[in-house]
Order: sequence, then structure tokens, then C-alpha cells
Amino acid sequence: MTTIKKIQLGNNGPLVSKLGLGCMRMSSVWGGAQNDENESIATIQQALDNGINFLNTGDFYGSGHNEMLVGKAIKGRRDDVFISVKFGAIFYNGQWIGLDLRPVAIKNFINYSLTRLGIDTIDLYQPCRMDGSVPLEDIIGTIADLIKEGKVRHLGVSEITPEQLRQANSIHPVSALEIGYSLADRQIENDLLPTAKELGIGVVAFANTAEGLLTGNMKAPLAENDYQNHFSRFQGENLIKNLEKVEILKAIANEKGFTPTQLAIAWVNAQGDHIMPLVSMSKRSRLPENIKAMELTFTPEEMNALNTNFAVGSILGGTYLQR
Repeated sequence: MTTIKKIQLGNNGPLVSKLGLGCMRMSSVWGGAQNDENESIATIQQALDNGINFLNTGDFYGSGHNEMLVGKAIKGRRDDVFISVKFGAIFYNGQWIGLDLRPVAIKNFINYSLTRLGIDTIDLYQPCRMDGSVPLEDIIGTIADLIKEGKVRHLGVSEITPEQLRQANSIHPVSALEIGYSLADRQIENDLLPTAKELGIGVVAFANTAEGLLTGNMKAPLAENDYQNHFSRFQGENLIKNLEKVEILKAIANEKGFTPTQLAIAWVNAQGDHIMPLVSMSKRSRLPENIKAMELTFTPEEMNALNTNFAVGSILGGTYLQR
């Protein structure tokens, strides 16, 4: 298995792997079944062995379980890993009930995160999104204070507007923007991505397969217990028409000898040296396929076919990205 090259996360930022490991699905976030913890830990450690040093977690993933799991996996390997932590979401009984981005809450959250992770400093700390209930300058200012204290190294933001990104960066330099980005979700290309590039901010792109739509494995209708049923993208005629688009991706993948998932990751990877695909994995068996995707390149004709057939608006319905 090949190792992953490093990129700089933003202007004068840290060197991190071009492929990131999303750890969320290693824990029960939406009330689903828990994955095998030993396998999850082994997946993290094997990812590190192959040069994937960017680990993404959140203090609300599994009510702290995810941070404790990551802490176990990196014990004795702190120098090998770059840890990104999201905060601010409040869950109760497996249900999202809101955000708490008050300075006093942030200062409380980070101490719990540091303890669960078993570390002294978090590499990248970011509010999971903004809701307008707390002034942005108070949120960013609090993280800036944590950086001064040595509890945080770099500021990150997630799922915000271009205006908010500019404002946050004016208060304290932002190293990374975490945002959903895929062939099926390209609306950020109009304003948010250009703003991040202008400001020299790295992009950590999650949901590369659009909640499973681009894997090529989805069939209509979905099973009644599938969480995707909550989103209009996966309902009725929307899903049928969207899966017709996916057939184009499957055809190109088949011609190249790769999987649709690999093409979806590779497309995100190809959008710029400042963009990192963040891929969720909880099994070691997924690592070779996802790492191999980083070697995949497209001809101009293939890229044009993908960009044309998956132009903004071609995929019907939305996901939580538009919540």
C-alpha cells in the first residue's frame, strides 16, 4: 500500500496528509449500532502507518465515545497524528437538539475533549456550524484565546457562509474550512470555495460520496430503516433520477478499472492541492481502496463528462448540508 503525500493546510499552516480519516462512523451518532471498537482502533493505526495523519472527530460523536476511541488509538503515537475536533452540537437520546457556542461552553467543551483524547493540545479546533445565537467574534475570539493558552494550535471552521469565513479570518487566521463537497454537492463552487482559496484557507471536504449516493451500490427504493430516507434526495422520483446520473459515474469507473467510490474521492482530490478529501472509514478493509483513489487521474474528456453530467442542480433534492 502506498503512503499519502502531504500538503500544507492553508497559508503557512501545518503539513498534513492529502487524505483525511473521518472517525465519526466509528461511533453511534444517530442512535445506530456501534461498530467494533477493536477494528476501529486498528483502522486508525493502520491509516497512520500508511501516512494518513489527519484524524477528524467531534466531541458529540457518540457523546464522547469517538474521542475516547481516538485517544486509545493514538496512545504513544502523538507525534504521528494531527487531530481535528469539532464542537458545539448538542444531542439528546441520539437526536440533534441544537448548538451551544457560548464562550463559557467552549471553554468547558475543550477540557473534556483534551481529557478524553489524552492529549495536551488539539491541533485543529472548530465550531461545527453557526446558528446566529452567539456573535461570531465571541466564538472565534474564544478559540483564539485557547490558542494563546496552548490548548489549541490552529483555528478551523465548518459549514459557514463566505461572509462568515471572511469575518472569522479577520479575527484570527483560519487554517481550514470543513465543508461537504462532492460531484453531487457543488453549490459551494460559486462563492465559498473561491473565498477560501483567496484567503489561503485549506479545505477539508467531507461527504465525498454524497451520503452513499455516488458509491454505485444504492438502489431504489431504500430500506425503511435507512437514515437517508429523511432527505429529499433519496425519496421517490428524486432517487430514481439521481441514480440514473450515477450510472454515468459507474460507466466511467468501469472503463478505468476503479470503483465509483474511488472516482468520487478522486474527483474531489483533483479540485486543488489545497483540498483534502475526508473519508469516513471504520474497517481496515476500506483503506486500500480509498488510498488507491488518491492515485487516480482523469483525462480532460473524462473530467468534462463528469462536470457536465454532475453540474450544479443536476442532482435533485437535498441532504442535511442544506439544513
